[in-house]
Amino acid sequence: MTIKNYTPINHLIEKVKKEEVASARPQTKEAEPISKAPEIIMEEVVEHRPEKEVAPFVKPRAETIKLPPDLKKIGARVTSTTRFPAKKIIQLPISDDKILVGLHAPITSSLRWLATLALYILKKAHLSLKKIHGKVVRVDN
Repeated sequence: MTIKNYTPINHLIEKVKKEEVASARPQTKEAEPISKAPEIIMEEVVEHRPEKEVAPFVKPRAETIKLPPDLKKIGARVTSTTRFPAKKIIQLPISDDKILVGLHAPITSSLRWLATLALYILKKAHLSLKKIHGKVVRVDN
């Protein structure tokens, strides 16, 4: 008769392996990866041109200046700025409806933090969200 001088722990090893497999899967909606990355829209600044009705009475002048060649040699460049910038399209990672829902989520939720970031981006663009007749609308500040 042989005497075992150890305690078998095979059942504990199996339990740890099952927990590792379970923890590899996302447990909550917040832990899931984002399926679609937001598109970045690049826009070029275009100088304002007067309308046909106003053109005979207004003398347009170029907003960009022509640099002398000696300034170009040392590396100076013309930056295009305009007094009439077009509004850019703001693409957010979540919809406006989800932003308002996320603002009322618990503080520990990642949806709350994402909604707060999206609202911050809208505020920087001088926009806010309002719920009118059940629909979420962007409003200029």
